[in-house]
Amino acid sequence: MYYVNQEQIDARLAFVPDLLQACAALESAWEARGKTAPAGGVKEADSELLLHLAQERTFHLAIETVTDVGSLLIDAFMMRDASSYEDIVEILAGEGVFGADVALVLTELVKLRRPLTQEYNTLPRSGLHPMIAKLPGALGAFAEAVPAFISKEML
Repeated sequence: MYYVNQEQIDARLAFVPDLLQACAALESAWEARGKTAPAGGVKEADSELLLHLAQERTFHLAIETVTDVGSLLIDAFMMRDASSYEDIVEILAGEGVFGADVALVLTELVKLRRPLTQEYNTLPRSGLHPMIAKLPGALGAFAEAVPAFISKEML
């Protein structure tokens, strides 16, 4: 019998809608930015910096959500040990938690972790990052796939 820390998994997956909402808000803000002046007397450069920092934090939280849940699944179902964040995604895809299309986007996402956490002072910041548009589909699929995988494995 496996011990699945369902409470921790559920708590992290419950945060996914907030991340999806943040992606949508960031896309809207970047679109609106080109059409109107920043609100409340905020300078355009300050507004752009805030949008960049918001998207970086959204990525960081999405990475932590995916890797935390992934680590909990790996531990619960005694999968092979992961050697990196990318490996967490690879293991989960290999075990059939989600498909190759989701794995591709999540791998791209977790590769952002090092730059976001170690090279944040030199990150190029220009416009909306393409990952913002890809993330909702992959995260939504991830959040649906995890409970389905757990149910299937617990039979």
